[in-house]
Amino acid sequence: MICRQVPVKETHKCVRTEDENGNKMVNEYVRECKIGAGSYGKVVLYRSLVDGQHYAIKAFHKSHLLKLRVAPSETAMTDVLREVHIMKMLHHPNIVNLIEVIDDPDIDHFYMVLEYVEGKWVCEGSGPPGGIGECTARKYLRDIVSGLMYLHAHNIVHGDIKPDNLLVSGNGTVKIGDFSVSQVFEDENDELRRSPGTPVFTAPECWLTYRGRAADTWAVGVTLYCLVLGQYPFLGDTLQDTYDKIVNNPLVLPDDMTPQLKNLLEGLLCKDPIMRLTLEAVAKHTWVIGDDGSIPQYSCWCKRKSLREESNGTKDDSSITHSD
Repeated sequence: MICRQVPVKETHKCVRTEDENGNKMVNEYVRECKIGAGSYGKVVLYRSLVDGQHYAIKAFHKSHLLKLRVAPSETAMTDVLREVHIMKMLHHPNIVNLIEVIDDPDIDHFYMVLEYVEGKWVCEGSGPPGGIGECTARKYLRDIVSGLMYLHAHNIVHGDIKPDNLLVSGNGTVKIGDFSVSQVFEDENDELRRSPGTPVFTAPECWLTYRGRAADTWAVGVTLYCLVLGQYPFLGDTLQDTYDKIVNNPLVLPDDMTPQLKNLLEGLLCKDPIMRLTLEAVAKHTWVIGDDGSIPQYSCWCKRKSLREESNGTKDDSSITHSD
């Protein structure tokens, strides 16, 4: 189900040039500076000459993506096209929005034009953040849960929830980004076999066949642990050591941690995915509610559209996309 009123713009002509100041341009976008790196390409800040707004553009070389094999029958291009396919469906205040895709068959470059989140990551750098306090961690977690519940309701598993993929806007809103390992599942069957995302955020069951939504929830627990305590709950000197600790070591929490937060982390980081807290239960948890009340329910466009069609006795099948 496509859940956005304004579709992603698809551009099949790319003009690479320079402005009068020598700044590189891609169509109407003027390059300003590199701001990061994605899984297979760089992320650059551009300014649009059309609306004056800034955008984060992920740039790839198609030839490189096609040569890089990520699975026996898949290349990195498969991952990028899957990411585009998923992001085309989505529109939510806690998810980075895809604006445009530039794919000119006559050139090797491929571009994803994304909403620019002018702020920071919940974790600056590649390691866990220093403890940010329960109040800020609660605010961030509420946004993460809201965005992730939206994804799961649309049969999408993110697959790599971690601080480095969570951006904080200038007004303090957390947005989930990087859908490069995300997957779409059919109905309630979210059984996955593909290797998960970042090892230290990986649920114990993920090294075998696993349920994607429960694995996302585990990663939320690891992220919350990092935000509050400034360290990882399970980390070894090697990948194998980390895996052994994730599977076998008990969760250790400080004695002075508030009982409600301790209860939440124990539920999120339960090694048994069947017994692990669901996101719906997390949203209703007393620590998450705090003094702010329930997490606001987002009224997504596809649901509003469906209700309008039902009330009018019509159904528009063009809004349905079928994934493989």
